[in-house]
Amino acid sequence: MFPLRILALVVSAGLLSGCTVGPDYHRPDAPLAERYQAQTAVQQRSTSRPASFAVWWEGFDDPLLSKFVSDALAQNLDLAQATARMAQARAGLGAATAALLPSGNISGQAARAYQSVETPLGQVLNSTPDYNRYGNAYETDLNASWEIDVFGGLRRGRQAALADYQASEAGVAATRLAVASQTADSYITLRGLQARLAIADKQVSTQQELLDKVQLLHSKGLAPEYQLRQTEGALAQVQATVPVLRTGIDAAINALDVMLGTPPGTHRAQLASPGAIPQAPQIASTGTPADLLRRRPDIIVAERRLAASSARIGVAVSEYYPKFSLSALLGSATAVSSGNLFSGDASQSAAVLGLRWRLFDFGRINARIDQAKGQEAEALAAYRLSVLHATEDVENAFSALVNRESQTAALTRGETALASARQSSFIAFQQGTASLIDVLHNDETLLQASDARAQAQTESARTAVATFRALGGGWQPPETATRTP
Repeated sequence: MFPLRILALVVSAGLLSGCTVGPDYHRPDAPLAERYQAQTAVQQRSTSRPASFAVWWEGFDDPLLSKFVSDALAQNLDLAQATARMAQARAGLGAATAALLPSGNISGQAARAYQSVETPLGQVLNSTPDYNRYGNAYETDLNASWEIDVFGGLRRGRQAALADYQASEAGVAATRLAVASQTADSYITLRGLQARLAIADKQVSTQQELLDKVQLLHSKGLAPEYQLRQTEGALAQVQATVPVLRTGIDAAINALDVMLGTPPGTHRAQLASPGAIPQAPQIASTGTPADLLRRRPDIIVAERRLAASSARIGVAVSEYYPKFSLSALLGSATAVSSGNLFSGDASQSAAVLGLRWRLFDFGRINARIDQAKGQEAEALAAYRLSVLHATEDVENAFSALVNRESQTAALTRGETALASARQSSFIAFQQGTASLIDVLHNDETLLQASDARAQAQTESARTAVATFRALGGGWQPPETATRTP
């Protein structure tokens, strides 16, 4: 009857295996507006070049920019680290899944011993006729064991491992998005600095021509000493901006090389020639704040970590309850010869039903449950904060994009007007109807306006990159990333 009782207990445990302790996870609500404040203004921008949301960097219509982003996504070392972390999480998920299944192993041994005759056993055996002090032993066994997950602690552990893996998977997507946007941002910054350097070089050339004319007039006694010194000072002031811009260019090129996973200086020759500042494309699909919950990988990372912390509460609660295990052994053993190892008389078998219950350890269990609940509360706050930061990023990016483009348009008009005014003042100076002070003032004003226009144009393109990043563009969210395990 005893084996039948064991069997009945095992069957009952199997029927109870549908019981899973701990809270069932449901994705929490997050406070979100129905639409962005500047959404209409962004969609009504005057640019006519659309951009695909999945490969938004191609919308800038710059082949070199597209090539660098593609190379960075293939070679970047931050992305390699994120991919390695995902592989580790996948291995953890495999281990948690394997814990739910039976395990088995095969063992075998062969031993030869020489018995002492000075021990009590040896003295008894030595008194036996034809006693042989040498002895052999052979054994081979097949062992199997299975922890029956009656109260769901192992299943909760697998849910936590699955959520961790999904978080790492979304983390790879977040890193890809960051790598693409940082590469594009560094490239656009470089082109902006090169444009500003070209403006400064042009201004240096203009100031040098003016200085040559003033020096000629001064040598003939037609220009006073102070005009000569003013012109020299204006030239030196413009020349002083050139080293600062060259330093920024070197830093931007080095930053691009690091993003591409190459030593600094690798692409210097390729980037030495100045190029146009990329123009920001049209952002047609802005979506709504609710869309960020599935489009922003960093939000998915926070949500999956929350799911993992919820499942770990169940793992901690399961320690309140007994744990059952079933073990079996089937093998053969003999002490005569290896030829008798697989005979019927040498066969052996065993079945064991195990029970482990932490009856007097509830204090530690309570502490672990409280710790797990605290971690869940922290993860919940982190998730809601990530949602708020995401919507903040989009709102700021939209505002910056619209205003930067308005600033660029205004500065372009101003630059055109100041260039015309500078040319007129220079002609008037040559004719003797305007002073050198007027020419120098117009030169300084034109330089400032041209430099400000180049900066605004650069920032406009950079805010477009920031907008695509804030919207979560550049990846396709997998279904597993938003499904509750």
